[in-house]
Amino acid sequence: MLCLLRSLVFLALQIVITPVFTLIALICCPLPALVRYQVISCWSKILIVALQYICGIRYEVFGRENIPTQPCIILCKHQSAWETLALQSIFPPQVWVLKKELLWIPFFGWGLATLSPIAINRRAGTKALKHMAIEGKKRLAAGFFIVIFPEGTRVAPGTRIPYQPGGAWLARKTNCPVVPVAHNAGTCWPKNALIKYPGVIRVYIGKPIDPTGLSTDALLYQVENWIEEKMLTLSPHAKPPA
Repeated sequence: MLCLLRSLVFLALQIVITPVFTLIALICCPLPALVRYQVISCWSKILIVALQYICGIRYEVFGRENIPTQPCIILCKHQSAWETLALQSIFPPQVWVLKKELLWIPFFGWGLATLSPIAINRRAGTKALKHMAIEGKKRLAAGFFIVIFPEGTRVAPGTRIPYQPGGAWLARKTNCPVVPVAHNAGTCWPKNALIKYPGVIRVYIGKPIDPTGLSTDALLYQVENWIEEKMLTLSPHAKPPA
């Protein structure tokens, strides 16, 4: 019952501050992209702090020393909405590769659109990949890290689905290192769940992987293996890499 009450308080906070930050985001549109990001990302940082004090959810990060000084591509485990917030506190300024439908969500999507995401139409096939490569090069040159969730959707703890090759393909096209990220956020903030549970989310950041000389499949294999092996220590129900 207490978890439900805390979760409702947190939801109320989200409902109150999201339209406010959407207005701030729209006002910030004329500003340079990196400045705009610094202002608008305060929304996610406020919510991460609120999660700690309202819902009792803290986090620990291992491997911060592996974060490159130059922009790279982050391929991250996707279990929850939590990592979409927390990565903004853990990594330097970043953009996300996401499905364009997310930009249509009232307030949230409108604010998200001002953060220079790489929005793609998943049904567009090779056109979507070409668009991602063109826009990805622009974002990296502008000083942004690029975040991609290779599973393509949120996956419950202990469950595995095939990783999609788009992130590894982009790394090869841009000749940009890949940083793998594993975490167990789904244990505290389950997929599509209202109730959030107190606990400590652990985030592991791997060493950058140089795509030079690797095929897309070989690079993706290294990323998936690293992430899923870490998941064995984070989740007792995780399945070992194939």
